[in-house]
Amino acid sequence: MNIKVKKILSKKNKSKIVCLTAYSKNIAKILDRHCDIILVGDSLGSVLYNYKSTKEVTLQTMINHSKSVRLGVEKSLMVFDMPYNTYRNPKEALKNAKFVMRETKCDAVKLEGGKKIIPIVKQLIKNKIPVMGHVGILPQTDKKFRFKGKKQKESEKILNDTKLLENAGVFSIVLECVEIKLSKKITEHIKVPTIGIGSSVNCDGQVLVIDDLIGLSQSKFKFVKRYIDLTKIIEGAVKRYKSEVLKKQFPKAKHSFKN
Repeated sequence: MNIKVKKILSKKNKSKIVCLTAYSKNIAKILDRHCDIILVGDSLGSVLYNYKSTKEVTLQTMINHSKSVRLGVEKSLMVFDMPYNTYRNPKEALKNAKFVMRETKCDAVKLEGGKKIIPIVKQLIKNKIPVMGHVGILPQTDKKFRFKGKKQKESEKILNDTKLLENAGVFSIVLECVEIKLSKKITEHIKVPTIGIGSSVNCDGQVLVIDDLIGLSQSKFKFVKRYIDLTKIIEGAVKRYKSEVLKKQFPKAKHSFKN
């Protein structure tokens, strides 16, 4: 088993796991100093490309960004988010996952779903490809964005899915917008770490989209917390640059070349 994967597993019930998304080397390099997991999320579809859903994200797009992220990651566990329609069956999943691992040098892949994808998860793990699970809201397939676990039947299904994923061999499971009591119950009933997004402090770790955290996105999701408004900082720098260009204050001699 990958040493970095073992480290994540060892954090269960001991210390919280810090996870953030990254889509480029420069951001990844900063995050690598502070995160346990860096996820190259298919969320880049909306964050960078203004797609209406993650379904539009291609495998090659994910690979391109992951190659960039890999250049900035040394310490953290790097996870590749397998995009929509790239793991519809065990054979397709294995082919694409092997290609992804070879091209990006990532440490693991993430798949959305529960019972339906268990044969796929088992196939990947059998071939020594570490898998992170993902239950609750499934952006690749859900038509409506609403928190999960409100109804007992739905709650029981999600809990059962996490147990099936654990038994299949995943090293962690993302819980997206799962009801507070349910996320607590899941975290207590499975031996692998849970990584929450909109699923309360009860999870073993947390993940956010980096652009949401630093204020570069216009996300209105309840679970988002902006720790800084980088948009204002960038705009301030651009205004100063514009002013200096117009006033011929930039570039100065020290920014120019002379024989």
